[in-house]
Amino acid sequence: MAVEHPVTVPSGDQTRIHNIGYRTYDGPRLGRSYATRSLYSQSLRGAYGLGRSVKSKVLPMLLFVVMCVPAAIMVAVAVATKAKDLPVDYTRYAIIMQAVISLYVASQAPQSVSRDLRFKTVPLYFSRPIETADYVRAKYAALASAMFILTAAPLIVLYVGALLAKLDFADQTKGFGQGLVSVALLSLLFAGIGLVIASVTPRRGFGIAAVIAVMTISYGAVSTLQAIADTQGSSSAVPWIGLFSPVTLIDGLQSAFLGANSAFPGAVGPSNGEGVVYVLAVFGLIAACYGLLMRRYKKVGL
Repeated sequence: MAVEHPVTVPSGDQTRIHNIGYRTYDGPRLGRSYATRSLYSQSLRGAYGLGRSVKSKVLPMLLFVVMCVPAAIMVAVAVATKAKDLPVDYTRYAIIMQAVISLYVASQAPQSVSRDLRFKTVPLYFSRPIETADYVRAKYAALASAMFILTAAPLIVLYVGALLAKLDFADQTKGFGQGLVSVALLSLLFAGIGLVIASVTPRRGFGIAAVIAVMTISYGAVSTLQAIADTQGSSSAVPWIGLFSPVTLIDGLQSAFLGANSAFPGAVGPSNGEGVVYVLAVFGLIAACYGLLMRRYKKVGL
């Protein structure tokens, strides 16, 4: 607490010097790594509304429940009917629920970065030891982690239910592992795209609308073109058209290398050679999103 200590001066001089007693900080300085970890943890908590108002928790928690409920129903049916396999493969679940996943990233990507732009707090971050790369890595990792939790949780429900239903342990473990790889790549890709779009505008509403538009329009356009190509007998073009949508990119990659059944028209997934192109496209997009975020925040931090 600041304490005022008047200093005695000659009576003829009206000048007064006040020592208000501020102390310098002499404790430990935890540095960039601690600041980056703190920003990551706070951003991850914010992606589910933790530490924020009740209103902020409603949508992310609701979407989390919506993601898990169908998996729980499938497990209940499998156990009750003593089925020999789950109704849906682990690698297919996220593709089926892609609308919910897109809505989640559309709602939380702007929450993660648009608020900082709107209230001009980004320069304040950079006035501390934290640097542009630290900020981008923390925000990217936080949203990707939040999305991985969202997409991996129902797979865990399916896996536990499969074991309770006494399905083959080796087959279920293999499928579960393949599903985790698939949703990890999906989380990285969707988080990057969502953050790049949201970082363009400080208006959260505009960011939400833009992310939804990119995700839904690209998937709808690609699916339509694939259906037309398949109907006209150009099935060889179907895998190449799938390169132009985030959802179909993940679908094609997992059908080529993770043993998943393709959702493409006619179930014509990419071959192993075409799958290499899908791998390069996915990792290239992830790297491009990171690079665009770095360029964006270097300008903002000036």
